[in-house]
Amino acid sequence: MRAQEILQHSLVQLPPGPIAIAYSGGLDSTALLHLAAESGRKLYAFHIHHGLSPNADAWESHCRKECERKGITFAARRVILDSRSEASARKARYAALGELCIEHKVHLLLTAHHLDDQAETILLQLLRGAGPAGMSGMDAFNRAPTLLGTPDVLLARPLLQASRADLEAYVRENAIAHIEDESNADTRYARNALRHDVMPRLAEAFPGYQERFARSARHAQSAQRLLTEQAAEDLRACIAPAGTDPRAAATVGAGADPAASLDLARVRTLSADRVSNLLRHWFAERGIRLPSASWLAEMQEQALTARDDANLKVTHPDCEVRRHRDRLYLVPRKPEADAEQQKHFRWNGEGSIDFPEFGGTLHFELAPLGLDPDWLRQQMLTIELRKGGEKLKPARNRPTRTLKQHYQTLGIPAWERERLPMVSIPGHILYAAGVGMDCHKLSSSPEHRLVFRWETK
Repeated sequence: MRAQEILQHSLVQLPPGPIAIAYSGGLDSTALLHLAAESGRKLYAFHIHHGLSPNADAWESHCRKECERKGITFAARRVILDSRSEASARKARYAALGELCIEHKVHLLLTAHHLDDQAETILLQLLRGAGPAGMSGMDAFNRAPTLLGTPDVLLARPLLQASRADLEAYVRENAIAHIEDESNADTRYARNALRHDVMPRLAEAFPGYQERFARSARHAQSAQRLLTEQAAEDLRACIAPAGTDPRAAATVGAGADPAASLDLARVRTLSADRVSNLLRHWFAERGIRLPSASWLAEMQEQALTARDDANLKVTHPDCEVRRHRDRLYLVPRKPEADAEQQKHFRWNGEGSIDFPEFGGTLHFELAPLGLDPDWLRQQMLTIELRKGGEKLKPARNRPTRTLKQHYQTLGIPAWERERLPMVSIPGHILYAAGVGMDCHKLSSSPEHRLVFRWETK
């Protein structure tokens, strides 16, 4: 199938409207640009200047002139890389492409990945020990909000069934000028090493191997879809049920998403393979980078076998994995709480006061039973984290208990307790976040009284 026929067939399956081309000026993207120009659609060409090559300015100039010659809207973006690695360049390139799509109101971005790129991707994933998801290779189209920075752009690869030889023939037959990136010959990069040293030998020994690799990728995609369906079903069965346990609600806060925690009693009924599949899917659903197999196995072992009273904490680059009352939680990573931190303040009639150093806002709300506002204005108040041993009496008909005992009764886990502040006057606690007001200074009156409420940001 010729390159023109492949692109025409692919475009029919994609949404109508303008098209943006990721246009580097190399052979592949140049072929895609000229092929897409024949589609009749409004066309944009987006060029990313990495600054890695001394020829980068000349490449941008070439791309601009080629687009001007063909009447294609051109835009370039210069990026600064964290490092000179392939991963850093790829991340910066796609983020910039996403920004350009947003600026120009384009919702379809095409890249020039082809059949040989797919084969290289699959082989790289195999060498990295990837599972079915990695062995699935590149999709013909997908949304990549993390990569592009927006969910509104569809990323499509319409030439995945065309070989590099097809594109070379198209460019040669039409005498189309393109640039040569000298870095493509640098075999220190893994993909280049495969392209120049491994793939030619594969082609000699196994002609047409690219099509068979692509077929294997489609099999892996089918297997991965089944795994995802199974994981979604298991996740629905294992998420902590909402509204059935007030202690669970107190643990994660009002309005918390129940899918942020798993019922480990239900998880233990699954086979080890299904648990791993479930956890990977859970991480992906929460927008957390997928962990390595070894990390996942260690976390799985700890989560399922740790003692009931163990304060489990497994650290991931994006979060912390915690266990409480036989539920597993994904908790955002935060700096260590400073138990010595405190701040003195006065209330001057505000409805709320922000305390960013404590990660939240203290609200002052009207209630029939509460603090006298005139009395409260005269007090020097202190907000601080508990140090241990503090006590609070929530009502006159209830016993005085330590804050730790209150938290245990309410089911608030240790990682939340250490960040919940209390408000006091010298010698007396007025309020503890997560527990409530102390009753000693409360009174009822026909006039309004005040109570505190803490809101974590």
